[in-house]
Amino acid sequence: MGSSIELPVSRPSDSSETGIGGAWRVIVRNDDHNTFDHVAVTLARYIPGVDVSGGYALADRIHTTGQALVWSGHRETAELYWEQLHEAGLTMAPLEQG
Repeated sequence: MGSSIELPVSRPSDSSETGIGGAWRVIVRNDDHNTFDHVAVTLARYIPGVDVSGGYALADRIHTTGQALVWSGHRETAELYWEQLHEAGLTMAPLEQG
């Protein structure tokens, strides 16, 4: 059987939020073990609208600023992209609603 990954989620402080819709943010953090090539190709593979060139631009932003927002949207889709990027070895910030 496959292993289950528990997604770290930053909950909004406003309890009136349902947490289902809205803009959930997928953020990749800088690390010392992933190459620019791996980050760029992985982002291009899993994030719609990101080609390898765009992946390199995001990898540069991740490297320069320490992290980058790579996708935002509905929670279920954000969870899917977060898990795919995490399983590919990228260092992920907790999924958060923004």
